[in-house]
Amino acid sequence: MLTVIRVGPYRFFFYAGYRDESRHIRVERDENIAKFWLDPIRLQSSGGFNRVEISQIHKIINEHYSQLLEAWNEYFGGRKRKPKS
Repeated sequence: MLTVIRVGPYRFFFYAGYRDESRHIRVERDENIAKFWLDPIRLQSSGGFNRVEISQIHKIINEHYSQLLEAWNEYFGGRKRKPKS
């Protein structure tokens, strides 16, 4: 797994083996791991975070969107995939 950024208690990362999915980022704090699609930014799974934290994380993703997308594109070659239902 590749850590892209850390902001406060949150670690933003993606797993190396997930190139067949649309661009996304996972966010970890303690045992909680949420997943957000990046294109457009939307929550895929809350992973134990409450609504307040999900809102905070969404704001952080918006603030660092270019950096997160650039990291995905550099690692996976910029291929865009459709989200799995």
